[in-house]
Amino acid sequence: MANTEVLLLEAIKGLGSEGDTVSVRAGYARNFLLPRKLATPINQANKKQIEALLVAKEKRLEKELEESRTLAEKIAQLSFVISVKTGDNGKMFGSVTANDILVKLSEQGVDIDKKKLLLGQPIKELGLHMIQVKLASDLEVEFKLEIVSENPISEQTEEAEETSEV
Repeated sequence: MANTEVLLLEAIKGLGSEGDTVSVRAGYARNFLLPRKLATPINQANKKQIEALLVAKEKRLEKELEESRTLAEKIAQLSFVISVKTGDNGKMFGSVTANDILVKLSEQGVDIDKKKLLLGQPIKELGLHMIQVKLASDLEVEFKLEIVSENPISEQTEEAEETSEV
């Protein structure tokens, strides 16, 4: 099959980012990329356009990295407490999910994408947890999240647990 080289004008998932030169099937370029103005064919006439796109891409990446760094500094200083309902023995009803954490972050004025929150499994235990956020490919930051009981855990149940474990 015939392939053709095109310059991507916008980032396309699974293909490349803006300013990349990629080789695609001729039909895909002719029927999808070119009519939607997502790419232009590579030739001598558009060399200046290629250079301008690469410069614009570099500036955009620099700006995004700087914004990510300032956001990382803000997130690193944060510490949250989420209170949850528990049973008599301190066992949580349900769990704390990424959505719960994102709500707490947005209350503090930090809006991030759910995909950037590195929370493998929902949190099902009381206590202090370190939550990681991946803001850029080489920029990760952590903040503290403490899960506490909404209703007080009685001392008798804690003592009963300790004696039953021994």
